[in-house]
Amino acid sequence: LVRLLESGGGSVQSGGSLRLSCAASGDWASNYCVGWFRQAPGKEREGVATVWDSGASTYYAGSVKGRFTISQDNAEDAVYLQMDSLKPEDTAMYYCAAAPTVDYSRLLDASRFPYWGQGTQVTVES
Repeated sequence: LVRLLESGGGSVQSGGSLRLSCAASGDWASNYCVGWFRQAPGKEREGVATVWDSGASTYYAGSVKGRFTISQDNAEDAVYLQMDSLKPEDTAMYYCAAAPTVDYSRLLDASRFPYWGQGTQVTVES
């Protein structure tokens, strides 16, 4: 069993920044694939960014590319999501999720990730 705990959410003005953290424990391995997902009220959960190969490889959704950065600290068993130039439409509950492996074509597919954290709320005010 892999346990994931998110932190770092909060409320910020449009154009501001936040850094989310995902702490991993349990049957965790640094070569797991870890993704950040978000879900706004009334909307489906969507993939935001994914990291794999022990942090060497990353993939982003088009809506956040150039504004968000995903990274991994193997010594700390943690994955981060640096969010810059935040927009009101980024408001959502953010979740981290992990999987031993995910096909390249499914890196932002929530159904491919069996382990999930409880989420952290991000609110961007205009």
